Amino acid sequence: MSELQPLLQSDRPEASEIRPELRAEQEENTSESILDIKNDEGTDNDAAVQSSQQPEYNPSMHRTLDHPTSNVDTMIHLLKGNIGTGILAMPDAFRNAGLYVGLFGTLILGAICTHCMHMLVRCSHELCQRLQQPALNFPEVGYWSFETGPAALRRYSIIARRMITTFLFITQMGFCCVYFLFVALNVKEVIDHYFAKLDVRLYLFILLGPMILINLLRNLKYLAPVSFFAAILTVTGLSISFFYMLQNLPRTDTVKPVGSWATLPLYFGTAIYAFEGIGVVLPLENNMKSPQDFGGITGVLNTGMVIVACLYTSVGFFGYLKYGENVKGSITLNLPQDHILSQLVRIAMAIAIFLSYPLQFYVPMNIVEPVVVNHFETNRAQYLANTALRIVLITFTFILAACIPNLGPIISLVGAISSSALALIAPPIIEIITFWAAGYGRYNWILWKDFAILMFGISGFVFGTYASTAQILYPSIN
Repeated sequence: MSELQPLLQSDRPEASEIRPELRAEQEENTSESILDIKNDEGTDNDAAVQSSQQPEYNPSMHRTLDHPTSNVDTMIHLLKGNIGTGILAMPDAFRNAGLYVGLFGTLILGAICTHCMHMLVRCSHELCQRLQQPALNFPEVGYWSFETGPAALRRYSIIARRMITTFLFITQMGFCCVYFLFVALNVKEVIDHYFAKLDVRLYLFILLGPMILINLLRNLKYLAPVSFFAAILTVTGLSISFFYMLQNLPRTDTVKPVGSWATLPLYFGTAIYAFEGIGVVLPLENNMKSPQDFGGITGVLNTGMVIVACLYTSVGFFGYLKYGENVKGSITLNLPQDHILSQLVRIAMAIAIFLSYPLQFYVPMNIVEPVVVNHFETNRAQYLANTALRIVLITFTFILAACIPNLGPIISLVGAISSSALALIAPPIIEIITFWAAGYGRYNWILWKDFAILMFGISGFVFGTYASTAQILYPSIN
């Protein structure tokens, strides 16, 4: 779990220490600029991109790693970073898209998201070679793409870094809110069946105390066995859920093959929420023992994302086919209430997500903590400020979950706003600016490809946010 740290903090030099030197070099001799691009006869722009790299500096050779991860470790972390509550919401996503639109749409969206991850890694490598830095995190890649890009855009470099950091914060806080609500809803289903029916907000309030206590653990080292136990519960719960979904499946013509235009944006938000691993791609690649194995057709990234896409598609397809229009925001809520095994699944998944909350909370906490704690001088004051900040942020996720106690729309909203911004909008912008001088390949195909992905991401952002907000405000319409 230490792979999350490079996403948030860096021991590399500050921007002010490197920035003047880069600009001085560019102003002194443009013919020997950082990019050093040559477009001779018979050499296309693809070759120019390759020549823009500095082969004498290999970023991976200059990384100092205390505990580098193997390919298998990286694969496990990649799967863990992408598989969360989103996979349990895929049947609801298929309900909004239709069976076959959901089937092919999820596979296509998975391919696009995977390609955007490759784009981010490629831009990181290019910028690391320009700056002769061993590694960069997501916000730093956004910053340096603008800083070393066209002169007119350099003034926006700080804004780019802050925007990415902000969306990372929103994404993780959204995940925490979904986790909070997921636990409360599954516990409610069990209690409602065996005891009395109570409002879900009461369960959220009861969970608030234990959630605060477990998040007072400041060292991820102590959460490692907890995370491992949560992973075992998650795998077990998914397996049993598949057991129920695959029993007595109805014919495919019993569900709608294509959803309406009004609900399609809700599908997009939920599906893009499920592909939630863009934030951990660079930290994982930066911490690998053999980073050259991360990319490539049969690399760790492609292999892991193929597994993820197949799992999402399978859960969505069979879950919607099994429960049809009655499918709920989490497939665990559709399991039969009169079976002890299904009730155990709800309890197991609730415990797993409860124990996974601190890991998701770690990222937004480390983004906000330096801003608040640095205003205090003594260690005791900083400790108390840290504790108070944790309580405030956890309570904030509790309030959001209590205000919107409907799992489906809130997952779609988080996905449409933040996940689409990070996974589909930021990578093409970064690639366009990073390789602005190197060219975009024959017929500028890279530029057209990035523009298409960008428009797709912006459309999903706008329409997905509108549809999710409308469903939250007027739930009876859908």
